[in-house]
Formats: sequence, C-alpha cells, structure tokens
Amino acid sequence: MSTLMPASEITKRPVVTLGGEAVARVKDVVLDGRAGRIAGFTLSGLGLFSGPKRHALPWESVSSLGPHAVMIQDETVFQDRDELADVSEAAGGSVFGARVLTDSGTDLGQVTDVVIEVTASQAVVAGYEIAPAAALGRKGRRAFLPLARTLAVSGEALVVPAEVADYITDDLAALHKAIPEFRDRMGGENA
Repeated sequence: MSTLMPASEITKRPVVTLGGEAVARVKDVVLDGRAGRIAGFTLSGLGLFSGPKRHALPWESVSSLGPHAVMIQDETVFQDRDELADVSEAAGGSVFGARVLTDSGTDLGQVTDVVIEVTASQAVVAGYEIAPAAALGRKGRRAFLPLARTLAVSGEALVVPAEVADYITDDLAALHKAIPEFRDRMGGENA
C-alpha cells in the first residue's frame, strides 16, 4: 500500500526514536533528482529558537514515515549534513518554481511542491503540485500531475511529454488513481 503526500507536509514533523524520544524536527526534504527519490531530511532542533542541526537523516535510516512523525531507531543514524547535501546538488538543483512545459510547447504551470509516494520500503517522487498556467482554465486552483519522464530539466523549466496534460488532477486522491493509468499509457516509462 502506498500513500501520496506533498513534500511540504513532511517538513516540521518531529523525528522520534522507537524508544519514544523526540530528537529533532524535519527542516527540509532532500531529493535525489537523478534517482527520483527522497535522499533524506535536513533537521532542526525542537525548541522555538532552535536552528538547523549539523546532522541530517538519510532515508535509509528512516524506520517509517507516518502522518505525524518520522520514526528512527535512535540518534546514531544521523550523518553529516554536508554528505546529504552533496546528493541533492549532484542531481542538478531544485525544481521548485520551475515552469512545466510539454514537448509540444504548452505551458502547464509552475511547480509549487513535489508529491512523494511513500511505501513501507521507499519514498519516491510521484508527481508535482503546480500553480496552473492560465491556458489550462483552472482559475488559480492548484493542480497535480503525475511524474513524467522528464525530457529536459533546468533551474527554469521541466520539459515533459504532452500526454501528461491528460492526467492533470485537482487533488491527491485523483492523482493516486491517475499515476498507474499514466504509467500504463506511457508503457511503464516514468521518472
């Protein structure tokens, strides 16, 4: 069974040991864009005036990612923050704010969030939340689209197959249904 969740909803969740001790809070989700998965999390302290921690939490050390907390064995699973940052930087930067353009030249909108598909063993990028372009006629309502095989990516634009436009949805439940349909249509091609 899998669950879809926006990356922005994971931030600020407490990081709790299996012994029940809250040891940190998720500051940012670090994506490995090349692998299309979560690489891990940067962390902040728990207090009101706590800043970023020098440690990070690699995905491989997460026991589970639930709706209210990120569970870990204990604090020994943390690694140096710079090691995790290297994974993200090697993948070519952030997609937040990038325009989504189809290979036929249609502007679908601007990426506002990344949708993560969480299973018992992994967390992979499954799609994007976008602020739709005016041409889509959605009058400012957010929209979701399944992750398509990206034909090109830069800090300014993602270029995706035109077929992805047929699978734009209004909510995560509809996206959850659209993802396998889109993957079937594209012959199993994704990421």
